[in-house]
Amino acid sequence: MKSFNMTRRVVMAAATAALSLGTPAAADGHQVVDSIHFLIPGGAGGGWDGTARGTGEALTASGLIGQASYENMSGGGGGKAIGYLIENAESQHGTLMVNSTPIVIRSLTGVFPQNFRDLTLVAGTIGDYAAIVVGKDSPVDDMAGLIAAYQADPSGTAIGGGSVPGGLDHLVAAIVMKAAGEDPTEVKYIPYDAGGEAMAALLSGEIAALSTGFSEAIALAEAGEVKIVGITAPERIESYPDAPTMNEQGIEAEFVNWRGFFAAPGLPDDKLAAYQDAIAKMYDTPEWEAVRAQNGWVNIYNNGDDFLSFLENQEQVIGDLMRELGFL
Repeated sequence: MKSFNMTRRVVMAAATAALSLGTPAAADGHQVVDSIHFLIPGGAGGGWDGTARGTGEALTASGLIGQASYENMSGGGGGKAIGYLIENAESQHGTLMVNSTPIVIRSLTGVFPQNFRDLTLVAGTIGDYAAIVVGKDSPVDDMAGLIAAYQADPSGTAIGGGSVPGGLDHLVAAIVMKAAGEDPTEVKYIPYDAGGEAMAALLSGEIAALSTGFSEAIALAEAGEVKIVGITAPERIESYPDAPTMNEQGIEAEFVNWRGFFAAPGLPDDKLAAYQDAIAKMYDTPEWEAVRAQNGWVNIYNNGDDFLSFLENQEQVIGDLMRELGFL
């Protein structure tokens, strides 16, 4: 088994170092693109949906684009939307599809036959850290408590998530438990199709903890439903400073789920440049800052060859971890 320090450093490189943190060019107040149709590979209310609609809202409100429209196209773990974009490429030059780390995971596992190389890479735009949460009435208050409960009763201390075994939530749980000195292949992971089912399982004790995105965890914590016992950010996040990091609890695990945008293959260079220009200028607008802060996202921007290099690196690193866990 590969040592954790090596795995952690490489996962860090795949998750953060290859992306440029910060804000690119400032907005100049001029419209850059007439309209954008956002294609969302999942249903309403999920992370992809929130990212696409939040981005479209900021772009239109700031005047960088004239109008935005949205289309949810669930199916095939995101594969239906990818296939649609590829098969109808010539008529989809006004479309941007949102996606994230699962485009790498699901391609590796064969959920769909395509991968990011079959699309036009536009830009990586934001990051959403991961969180481990427990129920509001759980006796566990921190990661030390969760690890102690796991060591006392491994089979009775399951971690749930909203993705399939080998999916993003499972991989995050594996990274965290490995960093805590446990065998990630032994951790009992239970998948759920919907947030309501996962919450019911958490409250009933079917699972001891839930692996989820930080933005989703903030919403659950503010509603008084959960306690956040650890996040995979390098330091506490301003939007919810009560959430402790894994690092400060002695668990050196950092991970950020990037989200970004892709276009149909064969997109003309001038259209690609316009999309990238609009997104780059969006970061310095108050409209975007309001959306970003509300969701607890971190600004991450990278396009072109840098975006491709990052995705290829992440594909290698996640592939190695999935092979270690027995999913490839």
